[in-house]
Amino acid sequence: MSGANDSGVSPAAGDSDAAPADGTRDGHSASLSREVILDTAIEFIDQHGLEKLTMRRLGAACGVEAMALYRYVHGRGDLLTGVVDHVVDRLYAEQLAARRQEDGWQDYLIRLAHGVRQIALQHPELFPLVATQAPEAPWVRPPLRSMRWMESFLDTLLSYGFDDAAAVAAYRAYTTFLVGQLLLEVSARGAQLSPAEAILEEADRPKAKLSDYPQLQRLQPLLSEDYGDAEFEEALEALLDRLESNLPRS
Repeated sequence: MSGANDSGVSPAAGDSDAAPADGTRDGHSASLSREVILDTAIEFIDQHGLEKLTMRRLGAACGVEAMALYRYVHGRGDLLTGVVDHVVDRLYAEQLAARRQEDGWQDYLIRLAHGVRQIALQHPELFPLVATQAPEAPWVRPPLRSMRWMESFLDTLLSYGFDDAAAVAAYRAYTTFLVGQLLLEVSARGAQLSPAEAILEEADRPKAKLSDYPQLQRLQPLLSEDYGDAEFEEALEALLDRLESNLPRS
């Protein structure tokens, strides 16, 4: 069988509408870039769902043959990793621009939470990848899933007077709340919470240097400790106390 299948790896040699050797159509490649491809992929996922995304369909949406995409993305895993990073990096830039020291730590956490929620509600098909993709280090938690985000979060809380232990505890509690709450919200909108997607294997993932993040380097021992049991019990106890406070008083 000649011609590309739906994975879009290569076009058919005999197709009457086959693209030139560089895989372009109608000069669209002049504006093609990794950022354009990622933006188009995000729009496609929003409109059609993650399971419908193939390199062939993405190429058509970009106005090129699938083979032209491989100049900018190495495959589906690299594409999906790039899509997740692209969405999270936008949030980083927006939050960094809006941050003002005089606003206080509560305002910082509120604005950040609403920013992450906006991602989830605008991209419900994509958010499960944001929330579940393997982060850059075992102790980095989604949805703030990069060492750069983690460094910024901890540095901000420390600048507001949190000590090391309090900042790390806040990071753990905050990310747990965001992932749990927002995955429930996107699930209610029909998103699949366990997308069977091939993200970059650990060996293929670009390595971030811990030395670039002084707070993470200093706090790594605290961040690496496993407090899962204690955190679960504390969260459950806090929930029960909250429920009890809502009971009618006799």
